[in-house]
Amino acid sequence: MSFFPSWLNGLNIYLQRRVLAIFILGFSSGLPLMLVFGVLSFWLREAGVSRADIGYFSWVALAYAIKWLWSPLADHLQIPLLHNRLGRRRSWLLLSQLAIVIAIVCMATTDPQQNLAVMAAFAVLLAFASATQDINVDAFRIESAPEQLQAALAAAYLCGYRLAMILASAGTLWAAALFSASEAYDLAGWQSAYLLMALCMLPGILTTLFSKEPLSNLQQHSITQGPALQRVLAWLRQAVVAPFIDFFSRYKWHAILILMLIACYRLSDVVMGVMANAFYVDMGFSKEEVASVSKIYGVIMTLLGAALGGVLINQFGVIKILFIGAMLSAVTNLLFSALSQIGYDLMWLTLVISADNLSAGIATSAFLAYLASLVNLAFTATQYAIFSSLMLLLPKFAGGFSGQWVDQMGYSQFFIFTALLGIPALILIVLLERQRLKQNAAN
Repeated sequence: MSFFPSWLNGLNIYLQRRVLAIFILGFSSGLPLMLVFGVLSFWLREAGVSRADIGYFSWVALAYAIKWLWSPLADHLQIPLLHNRLGRRRSWLLLSQLAIVIAIVCMATTDPQQNLAVMAAFAVLLAFASATQDINVDAFRIESAPEQLQAALAAAYLCGYRLAMILASAGTLWAAALFSASEAYDLAGWQSAYLLMALCMLPGILTTLFSKEPLSNLQQHSITQGPALQRVLAWLRQAVVAPFIDFFSRYKWHAILILMLIACYRLSDVVMGVMANAFYVDMGFSKEEVASVSKIYGVIMTLLGAALGGVLINQFGVIKILFIGAMLSAVTNLLFSALSQIGYDLMWLTLVISADNLSAGIATSAFLAYLASLVNLAFTATQYAIFSSLMLLLPKFAGGFSGQWVDQMGYSQFFIFTALLGIPALILIVLLERQRLKQNAAN
């Protein structure tokens, strides 16, 4: 009987001001992703762009996978003028958020049928600005509260992130249909929808301006003496090499297994996700239908999955929910395979989208909490950026070939293949848990 009251008490944590701020910043992080990764593929497919080209276009999102290259700047470089007014994290956040708005507006003024390369260039700008925002939101989240609050912050971040993804996908599809002159492809409708999404960055900007700058344990050292080359090398060691040395010194050879798990945990759902919207178009679903299902059932399941993930982590620990989330993410891909065989069916579309959002909410809550547990607060932005970049590098690279794979094997076999891609993560989770239990027993 005491189990249920503990769940209800656990939900009170989501009402704290810090948690609500992370929720809004999570929303700000999730919005740009779908504009370069998900809904953009719907736009391109309607515009007549081939599946293979859409797959290659997804490589734009590799910016998220290499963000660790410039993440040390967020820990060690002060933004002129803004730093003294806002602090390190908020100054970087504001700069990246303004760049995101500019990039979205530029995409909204482009015609992919006439200037696909220009569209790609603006999408790259959006991806890099968005990745920079992610670096600093992650650091802001980890530095904003002690470890016991990180599961709640991860769940709040994920909830905002997933809601923004739904708004950016369902909302953009709905707006594109609303502003279109007919049911056929209408460039003006898509351009108006993207301009509307640029306005939706305003809550994140306001949260950045009115939030408190978090405390940080950054190891700041003044490097002002000696030749220029010596100062650069010293900075590189402090900002880039030290976070790697710290991670491997803390986890020893287990670090290899941890990095392998991070690299493949999202392989299944990311590779599938590249072709999801193109799949909806090819199955005959309209923008309004996909938007309506996502808006209602996607939102409900996103909220449920994120909140449930946070509560389950507090009750049963990160590793168990990490395993369950990985398994659910792989299994839901089989529902896409079933839908490809059934054909046009709104009930099945609702089931598929609902299950996908629920499983993603649980899995990502656990994964974000797991990544946060690996970070040393002395290198918050750099280490978390390395982990989250590695998380996307292999999936985004493989996803670039998804269009070719669909052309070769068909949608049904493709979705089964992506489900099988989830097996390595399950094996690695089991191995890491066994090693942890052995180490605890030895101590």
